[in-house]
Amino acid sequence: MLRLVLRWSVAAVAVYSVAACAPSTAPAADPSASGTKPATTPPSPVPATGGAGYSAALSARLVDTESLPPGFSLDIATVMASDAGDRPSAGDASCSREMIPLLSARRLTGTPSATAAATLSYDAGPDDLWVGTEVLRTYPDDGARRAITDLRTYVDRCPTVALSGQGDDATHRFALTPGPKLGDDSVHLNCTATSGADVLKCDVLLIHVGTTLVVIQEEGNKPGNDELLTRVAEAALRRYQKTGS
Repeated sequence: MLRLVLRWSVAAVAVYSVAACAPSTAPAADPSASGTKPATTPPSPVPATGGAGYSAALSARLVDTESLPPGFSLDIATVMASDAGDRPSAGDASCSREMIPLLSARRLTGTPSATAAATLSYDAGPDDLWVGTEVLRTYPDDGARRAITDLRTYVDRCPTVALSGQGDDATHRFALTPGPKLGDDSVHLNCTATSGADVLKCDVLLIHVGTTLVVIQEEGNKPGNDELLTRVAEAALRRYQKTGS
């Protein structure tokens, strides 16, 4: 099955966090009975410490539930996945399975000075849970701009990666597609993995703002949920800019 084959699929959403908290399904109390205002979901607390690469200060600039439509929950990560670091030029890169995390924006070139991440979930209806991640990466130089430039180059170089052997045959396709114009520059990346009759999609919005990349990813969600991806990305960008010094 494709979901077992692709380590960067929906299960990989939890790479950045211990667990995603699903929204409560308990009925809301009638505010008119007490004359009080409806309760709002409290912001997710920012952990004081974490593993290597964790930044509490940057984590405080992640999107919060107050910045999102009602129904979202958020879990801030304390364990960060590493980026790809320095890579050979796109002309020297082999279009192999090792390239998939980079091509899917799971990892990027360059070395961030700080990172922060969170898992987001939204109860969009019966049997329809939208799940995504936000990742912030700050760089000491123009690494954010170069990471987007490199991603464009790599996707142009390797739009297709075919895996075969060891029982995990699958074809991964990557494309840069039209998307909202956000920040100093932005990229909408579409990923599709096919294995037999199984198809798994991912969509990523990368926003370059100053020395930072704001990255919103969704994987395995129902087709047509790009609207939520865009709304989350816009809210994340506003939150990041609002909390700047």
